[in-house]
Amino acid sequence: MISSRKYYSLFKMSVQTSLAYRLNFLINSISGIVFITVLYYLWKAIYVENTEVGQMTWDDMKCYLVIVFISNTLLSWYSESALSKRILDGSVSMDLLKPLNFHIARFFETMGTSMVEGGVSVFLAIIWVIVINGIKMPEDNWFIFLFSISLCLSLILKYCVVYLASLFCFWTSSSQGIAWARTAITNLFSGALIPLSLFPDWLATIAKWLPFQGIVYIPASIYLGHMSIIKAIQQMVLQLFWILLLWGTVLFIWRWAIRKVIIHGG
Repeated sequence: MISSRKYYSLFKMSVQTSLAYRLNFLINSISGIVFITVLYYLWKAIYVENTEVGQMTWDDMKCYLVIVFISNTLLSWYSESALSKRILDGSVSMDLLKPLNFHIARFFETMGTSMVEGGVSVFLAIIWVIVINGIKMPEDNWFIFLFSISLCLSLILKYCVVYLASLFCFWTSSSQGIAWARTAITNLFSGALIPLSLFPDWLATIAKWLPFQGIVYIPASIYLGHMSIIKAIQQMVLQLFWILLLWGTVLFIWRWAIRKVIIHGG
């Protein structure tokens, strides 16, 4: 119970810190809006000559882009850099001395930040939806429910991917290259740039064997009703599978990487 209160305190402190550093969130929000606006006008130009692209109508694509924006903003570059910074500046050595599980503590800190980022991203998404004349809602309320669960799983899945990438900072002197590579791979294979249904068959097959589709493509497909309820549940189980597998990989690499940490005097 005491430990639970400690983790909750970390969560609350992370929320307060996020609210204090408003400029960081303003920059993250602006970059997110620029990214999604560029994609919007790019796809709008494509749909000028087409009523459907890969069985997706323009209304479908507008919904898809909003989900891309929300998924990408829930866990921003700020959260990712905070994880890497602890390793690069040596803060991890002090964290190991605290009576807390390092991984759980970082999870609660990141979720606290994501709670604020999520509120901001949803608010901006609503404004953006109003500007683009709205998006359609799923015909069946079950898909809204399943989408909400899938979106939560996508946040945890992205956190696992980011955390795993951050651990490689134990072997580097900078996190920028790792973060850029991780972002490029994630955006491509999650469907954030192009829906996986529009990929060439060989590339779509590769993407479906990777965990990244659970970050954007699966939640978006559930929202759009591109799969049955049974299929949606199966895809959510796949998201959960990748979360467990990636978290197991994180723990394995952590045990290997922690040997590089030297705590003077202990």
